Amino acid sequence: MENLAIEAEKISFSYPDQRDVFKNISFKIKKGESVALIGANGAGKSTLLLHLNGLLKGTGILKINGKVTDKKNLKEIRRLAGIVFQDSSSQLFMPSVFDDVAFGLENLGFSKEETKAKVFNILKEIGIYDKKEKFSHHLSIGEQRKTAIACVLAMSPEILVLDEPSSNLDPRSRRNFIQLLKKINVTKIIATHDLDMAMDLCERTILLSDGRVFADGKSEDILNDKILLEKAGL
Repeated sequence: MENLAIEAEKISFSYPDQRDVFKNISFKIKKGESVALIGANGAGKSTLLLHLNGLLKGTGILKINGKVTDKKNLKEIRRLAGIVFQDSSSQLFMPSVFDDVAFGLENLGFSKEETKAKVFNILKEIGIYDKKEKFSHHLSIGEQRKTAIACVLAMSPEILVLDEPSSNLDPRSRRNFIQLLKKINVTKIIATHDLDMAMDLCERTILLSDGRVFADGKSEDILNDKILLEKAGL
């Protein structure tokens, strides 16, 4: 049996007022893989990511760690696959960085001592321990994104899903963020327009175009194929 983190079989989805965003998309991602999801604006990258956490559901079969993304498994699916949105500030709403990261643990029933210890460890690992008492919306964009990742990692996900993680970051913050993601040892799927980051972080790339998987293979092959990228609007 394959050791799969994500298995998508003929996934289709359309919003009520639009044509199909994608149709009959199929792919498999093994546990431990880092996969870039690329495509032109409107290709459906963000919409597909929202399926991985059960926030959207189209037709077809989608499994996360062997569990079908249906209502019965939704709570477990959302623990297994943690999403960091492009606008990280939308995930931060508590009085401080510490409180934002502790929120999920407290809702899971962790004691105050257990929560404090775990939050401190994660903040040190992410590199924002010194910001723990700061109001999240007073942080830089890069620090907010790190805080959002810390919130997700606190829930011990097996899959980390990131939507445009390098957007709006200055060059130094971008480099630091790439180094941080390299250290996080879980399955990763990263939707991005930053093709250099995709090459640096992901051994595999899935290219979406015209509502389908246009290419799926080694990042080196896909990201260096200028003709292929031009055909896909990149």
